Amino acid sequence: MSNFKPTGLIILIAGSFFFASCEKVINVDLNNAAKKYVIEGIVSDKAGQSKVLLSTTKNFDENNSFVGVSGASVTVTDNLGNVTTFMETATGIYSAPALVAISGKTYSLNVVANGNTFTAVSTMPQKMIIDTVFASDELLFGSATKLVNYAYQDPIGKGNGLRFVEYINGLQVKTIFLRDDDYTDGNYVQSKLWYMADDNDDKFKIKQGDKVDVDIFCISPDVYKYWFSLEQSATGASQSASPANPVSNIKGGGGALGYFSAQTYQTKSFIVP
Repeated sequence: MSNFKPTGLIILIAGSFFFASCEKVINVDLNNAAKKYVIEGIVSDKAGQSKVLLSTTKNFDENNSFVGVSGASVTVTDNLGNVTTFMETATGIYSAPALVAISGKTYSLNVVANGNTFTAVSTMPQKMIIDTVFASDELLFGSATKLVNYAYQDPIGKGNGLRFVEYINGLQVKTIFLRDDDYTDGNYVQSKLWYMADDNDDKFKIKQGDKVDVDIFCISPDVYKYWFSLEQSATGASQSASPANPVSNIKGGGGALGYFSAQTYQTKSFIVP
């Protein structure tokens, strides 16, 4: 199961927020922030998954629907000089279904939209194979729950990152799951996809008979930083004084939100016994 949808958190983050002190409350206009481009680009080792989504941010009070930007020029060039042109298949969605990226190669993205040029570079990491995925019974804050477990061999050499996307009966769990090897370099890793399901939303609680799919992406350190900073902003875990946009590897055009990732892909599925 492929996961490539606009990350709605990006679209909402760009803007201003309310700030308060013990002496004075400052009301900031949330609805007139300057529009920014949002680029979400992926090249994959699986055919059909290489896509670039191009959109713009929206005002704070607008809905979170995807505002695609049409008519852009989108190309990706590998380190051998091979150029792939991405064709617009829907408004703001540019695809290269035949492109199959290769671990170790470096890919350069070039997007030209309305006179603005954006660039990004990403090197595809080696593929780490997840050996097994299954559900286990856990006790979280006194409540019985089931969580997905996974295991894999981490290669020697720091900088290996993983991103997981979990689906329960086809519905995506809205949690950012990440793993780095800062403390597990070269080790055999066994861990879980930790999250707390809403007590009032049973469809995101793993139960017997459920079908669970887990997409696994091996990502480069700069892309890991993007997802990690997005998670920190979304959960309020950041120690900064105010919310901030995630760290992007995209340059040019007066600044853009988003990321470009050359990443490997695999998926694991099981029925909960």
